[in-house]
Amino acid sequence: MDVEDRHAGIQLPEGSWWDWDVVAWNAGQLRLAAGHDLTYQHDLELVFDDPALVSCPTSFHDPTFRAPTPDEILTVTRHLGEQLPVVVAFEADAGGQEPVSCLIAAERLEIVREPVLRHWDEDTAPGRRLAPWVRSPGQ
Repeated sequence: MDVEDRHAGIQLPEGSWWDWDVVAWNAGQLRLAAGHDLTYQHDLELVFDDPALVSCPTSFHDPTFRAPTPDEILTVTRHLGEQLPVVVAFEADAGGQEPVSCLIAAERLEIVREPVLRHWDEDTAPGRRLAPWVRSPGQ
């Protein structure tokens, strides 16, 4: 995402991105994973480098991404003292009666479309990506 595009809603690649969850989160990176069913694999990741503000549940469904509002940009600026290159806003179903509003501010965003297994399988091809928690037997 270019700096000039930071106020635009993000464009996801074509696909069924119903289920979402956080697969990794530390000071350097936030990874959101998506797919039509996260039981066995996910096929899309939003990788936020150096996230400074994250307000979203750890799992959610059917997000609607949009440009952040002026109030949301102001919230980021107030909390961080500066505006970051990436500000992403969306509403999602988190299991409550109404959608939850979410906001993420980070230095960079990369959209990765690649299958990632969420379980160990003896027949896994070499080089196939595995979710961070997946270990082969004996590891």
